[in-house]
Amino acid sequence: MSQIRYLTAGESHGQTLVVIIEGFPANLEINFEQIDKELARRQSGYGRGGRMKIETDKAEFIAGVRFGKTTGAPIAVLVKNKDWENWGTKMSVRPVDEEIEKIVIPRPGHADLVGVTKYDLNDIRNSIERSSARETAVRVVAGALAKQLLKQYGVEIFSFVERIGGVEGSGDLYQKLLNKETVDFDNLMKLAEASELRVTEPDSESQLKDKIREAKKEGNTLGGTFAVIAKGLVAGVGSFVHYDRKLDSALAHSIMSINAVKGVEIGAGFTTAIKPGSEIHDEIILSDGSIIRKTNRAGGIEGGTSNGEDILVRAAMKPIATLMMPLKSVDLSTFTEVDARRERSDFTAVPACAVIGESVVAWTLAEILSR
Repeated sequence: MSQIRYLTAGESHGQTLVVIIEGFPANLEINFEQIDKELARRQSGYGRGGRMKIETDKAEFIAGVRFGKTTGAPIAVLVKNKDWENWGTKMSVRPVDEEIEKIVIPRPGHADLVGVTKYDLNDIRNSIERSSARETAVRVVAGALAKQLLKQYGVEIFSFVERIGGVEGSGDLYQKLLNKETVDFDNLMKLAEASELRVTEPDSESQLKDKIREAKKEGNTLGGTFAVIAKGLVAGVGSFVHYDRKLDSALAHSIMSINAVKGVEIGAGFTTAIKPGSEIHDEIILSDGSIIRKTNRAGGIEGGTSNGEDILVRAAMKPIATLMMPLKSVDLSTFTEVDARRERSDFTAVPACAVIGESVVAWTLAEILSR
């Protein structure tokens, strides 16, 4: 199997999003329904905005697959934007006769201002369209394919939301996983999947929803933290011999590539900086003749290489940049201080971010296994 990679294209309100996947192995039987299910998981979650009521994402395979199996050729997949019907003129590829309003007021915390600065643009709309998290829909397609490939290796990927807006939703589950305490993991993941907020403690859901409703009433947005777990990965994936072969480095890169993610931890992460080594490093013990780690504070990775324990990754997503009660900004056409511009958006998208986290982790593991 050759090394795999993918490239995405498309705008948030353009005709379609596209992903082209190269190097994927031949003869993998594709579960199309599962891929659409992954797209639906990305669109779900309490606190999402009006766009999710418009779109019903479906993956349309147009190349690289025949009779339900990959051919070894590049795979091309479309996820069409239904909302294109309302944006055909504003987002036309060809010149149009009518005057289209230019967006000139950037939002703090978004790619609006850096985009027009970097690419010398006079309309922020071009920054908005490509920097939008809508692009992650086709990354979820790539991740769904990677999940199906990883299943051949006995690897499965899960996620749950820890907290939103400072309110706990899964208690100390992540800490228990670090300590390798006995938990009913399968049941907890079923609870997360059934939850509108991907939390594992159902009793916390109403408090979390109250927090989100409060933010919505105030015209505000909320961030949070989520965890991704990969089970079944064998020891020896990744390497310590060169910087660009380290598994933890690749995972951190992939998680940080998700829109609005501002922090990532492998295993115990930042806690390792404040505790002594005796409370951090995982003791190596024998169990039924096999060498295992007593705990998993390393998150399944030592020296950039998987050690056979579960891969544990935790990430922090900032609040979404679009506020209905906006912060201060500058009108680039008049160079005067004004309120930032509003744009249709979510109030929180941490549950969706967790699903995207699964996808990028799955792709990263599949990509490294293919080297």
